[in-house]
Amino acid sequence: MTTVKPNYVRPLDFKHGRVDMSHGSGGRAMAQLIRELFAAAFDNAYLAQGNDGAILPAANGRLVISTDAHVVSPLFFPGGDIGCLSVHGTINDVAVMGATPLYLSASFILEEGFPLADLKRIVESMARAAREAGVPIVTGDTKVVQQGKGDGVFISTTGVGVLPGGVELSGDRAQPGDCILLSGTIGDHGMAILSQREGLEFSAPIVSDTAALHGLIAAMLDSGAALRVLRDPTRGGLATTLNEIAKQSGVGMMLDEAAIKVNPPIEAACEFLGLDPLYVANEGKLVAICAPKDAERLLAVMRAHPLAHEAGVIGEVVADTHGFVQMTTKLGGRRVVDWLAGEQLPRIC
Repeated sequence: MTTVKPNYVRPLDFKHGRVDMSHGSGGRAMAQLIRELFAAAFDNAYLAQGNDGAILPAANGRLVISTDAHVVSPLFFPGGDIGCLSVHGTINDVAVMGATPLYLSASFILEEGFPLADLKRIVESMARAAREAGVPIVTGDTKVVQQGKGDGVFISTTGVGVLPGGVELSGDRAQPGDCILLSGTIGDHGMAILSQREGLEFSAPIVSDTAALHGLIAAMLDSGAALRVLRDPTRGGLATTLNEIAKQSGVGMMLDEAAIKVNPPIEAACEFLGLDPLYVANEGKLVAICAPKDAERLLAVMRAHPLAHEAGVIGEVVADTHGFVQMTTKLGGRRVVDWLAGEQLPRIC
């Protein structure tokens, strides 16, 4: 009798191997990639169900969902990479709604020929960020496109959270007299990407501020302050975010340039490159708008958190039917802080 032995599957070569079309075919190679990389890194009880979707427990409250796509170039940069960025960005989008982030999904579009070593590094970074945040990746998908049809790897993530009763945060709730608070310095992420992309070196390191903000936001909500709006100023930077809120609420804003903090290396790099840090992306900062009576209390809570120890009041909401965002300059003048025109920094998230 002849014994038929099962086919031996060689483990993936994460040192020298590359993505090929079979890794997206739905067959044995794809199953191996999922098992040896994604399932191993993201391991949790919901993902281990192994189905086309995850069955999750009922949530006590209103559900909040947000989705995002990440196409940053380069994939690795000082302070992070596309992996942790995709986790942080989606968690933050859920959290600024006032919700507690609960679960993430992740979809990968891989380019044929992409090094498995880089993919492993990205996936492990995602897994580490999700574990540290306490928000598991519970389901996902993988596709492979032909070489030249992508740019290494694109990641799309969706986050789900639960919003408790009594919490109402929205861009249309800002009122004249409200205070505008910023959790720290601006421009760090965008300039970290640009410096890496262009091979620029500065006397002091420029590092991305990418971080999950839900812990900070939970502390702010627990403070009892009358919060109206929370936003994370990513693409388009602080200026674009404030213009969005002003339009939604039908108000104007008056900022104080001296109160908006920019790290000296970021300021020097922006001046050298002819960029305005108000329009440079952030990935670990937030803007809060609250009732004026609660500004000091909220500021104290923010400064007690490691992600917002440089928080400050940067301006106030004013009555303005035109919805202008203006700023008093350090020289005592006044300028309009308009929407971003064109594309200042391509592919920063």
